[in-house]
Amino acid sequence: MVRKPEGNTAMGNLARTHVSLTGALALAVLLSGCTGSGGVKPLSFGPVSAPVSANPQPAGSDAILGALNGGILPPQAASTLSRADRLRSLEAEYQALEKTPGGQTVAWKAPVGRTSGEVTAGTPYQVGQQNCRQYTHNAQINGTPVTGQGAACRNPDGSWTPLS
Repeated sequence: MVRKPEGNTAMGNLARTHVSLTGALALAVLLSGCTGSGGVKPLSFGPVSAPVSANPQPAGSDAILGALNGGILPPQAASTLSRADRLRSLEAEYQALEKTPGGQTVAWKAPVGRTSGEVTAGTPYQVGQQNCRQYTHNAQINGTPVTGQGAACRNPDGSWTPLS
């Protein structure tokens, strides 16, 4: 009777295949934690899934921006902005609060004229059950520098409301 070496048996081949697949799977799991994209990571307190609201509003919607109650720029300066520039400034505030790592800025600029701004949000913190951030909005409105500072807390629907 001729015996095949043990390494060539069907059982031996199955064992080697299992070991190879297990090693490949382990490597894939280890590498899956690496993003390599260099993109912005979610806020440490941000939800992983969609907002709780039954009708979530997309970023930039009137409801989301309306919750900012006009933003943190001084009202007398903000009132001189055109509607489009006002929306640009509020969208920058929302984006800074919602998506930007602490200390980084979100810039906005009017397509015409000398009006622009930058919003910088601080490190997220929690007050009770609400996630909050301090932020600063530096703007040039028709060439005049204006600054607003404040804090806002995130609502269950994904909007942010400034603290007064």
